[in-house]
Amino acid sequence: MCDTMVALPQASAKDAVLFAKNSDREANEAQYICPVPVAAHEAGAELACTYITIPQARRTHAVLLSRPYWMWGAEMGANEHGVVIGNEAVHAKIPPQSEPALIGMDLLRLGLERGASAEEALEVITSLLGAHGQGGNCAHTGRFEYHNSFLIADRQGTVYVLETVGREWAAQRVSEADNYRRAISNAYTIGSRIDRASAGLVPQAIEKGFTDRSNTFDLEVAYANRGRSRLSSGHQRWRRATDLLGDGTLTPARMIANLRDRGSRAAMQPAWRPDGILDGAICAHATYGPIRRFGQTTQSWVSEYRDGWSIHWVTASAAPDTGIFRPIFFGPDMANETLPDFGPVPGGTFDARTRWWRHERLHRAVMRNYPERHAVYAPLRDRLEARFLADVDALMARNASPEEAAALARHLWAEADRVEARWLDLVRSVPENPAYRPSEPMAAHWTGLDRRARMPG
Repeated sequence: MCDTMVALPQASAKDAVLFAKNSDREANEAQYICPVPVAAHEAGAELACTYITIPQARRTHAVLLSRPYWMWGAEMGANEHGVVIGNEAVHAKIPPQSEPALIGMDLLRLGLERGASAEEALEVITSLLGAHGQGGNCAHTGRFEYHNSFLIADRQGTVYVLETVGREWAAQRVSEADNYRRAISNAYTIGSRIDRASAGLVPQAIEKGFTDRSNTFDLEVAYANRGRSRLSSGHQRWRRATDLLGDGTLTPARMIANLRDRGSRAAMQPAWRPDGILDGAICAHATYGPIRRFGQTTQSWVSEYRDGWSIHWVTASAAPDTGIFRPIFFGPDMANETLPDFGPVPGGTFDARTRWWRHERLHRAVMRNYPERHAVYAPLRDRLEARFLADVDALMARNASPEEAAALARHLWAEADRVEARWLDLVRSVPENPAYRPSEPMAAHWTGLDRRARMPG
């Protein structure tokens, strides 16, 4: 499950377009930052996506992606032209297609590779959806098929929410009616305010008895499987994310804090720990309960488009409440060789060479005594991130060159790696406390996850 948010310039402190997403997937499903350069392709070339092959475009844009290691598509990403997209699983009365087709993550990457604006990305995704459909197993282990929704934004401040049911779809443009900000989670939320839609969306609903011609068409009322949405806490998290966007002006720091949200009741619990039902939290840890049993936040991303700059803040790790957001400058003048060193691609088991799995040693150590172990380094992390944000602001204010921006990003990534290694030793110096030890079901669940991941002791 996931949560995605956006703020238009009217809602941001510095006339920026702000985007944020937590990607929630299985706890051992490593995700990595993947840059892909501009490419030209021969006429008639084909493209192998996760499950099916489709015709390739003659030219594809440079993209920066966050990819679960085993699939072609991406959970979120941006392209050189300032388009950024996040997707969500949504659940309809019509079962999702199990036969292989394009999965939502494929459609997201295709929208970025082929769309130079939010309008173009919307057209790319809906056209490919109509031509090839969506379907196939989206789970790392087991089976999980679903329909998809998308939040599509560009640096000019054009933003669309796109919701799909099979090959049918509806889109809503984010505007003043939304207070210039919008969130999506694992639930249909467009309702009756539809700005454009596929020709078959309403006829299909009428044919299946979901609606009739006498009523104003409401996508959620007609199609949503509300029981399944409740199981994933979709509406609860959507309301929480909407509340977090608030009425004031938004900043990258505020969006980062939103992605670390623990839920509405956590602030009233000084010894809060992620154990059991997640209470609508935006930041998810794998838990033993019926909701998100294997799922947790496996990557977090915040984008800022301002004053001609494109900055993306990523954790490059799971559990944003235990990690560090690091900057990437990405645009047409940023060659791949100037980007930070993202390291080797992780897999489904522990590999100390990879950043994602190195962070899991810290994350999983914190989980064994969350209140005390998290508190021992969280203030240090917050000060470090505040300095990172200030350094980036200062660089933008003096209109630095792309080369200077690239050098700063590489320096901050290296610094984040060094301090996180020290924090692991600091966390391990705090003994486990019986008062804060995970419950037996929670401990057993994580023991199983560690065993399957071959985590070191």
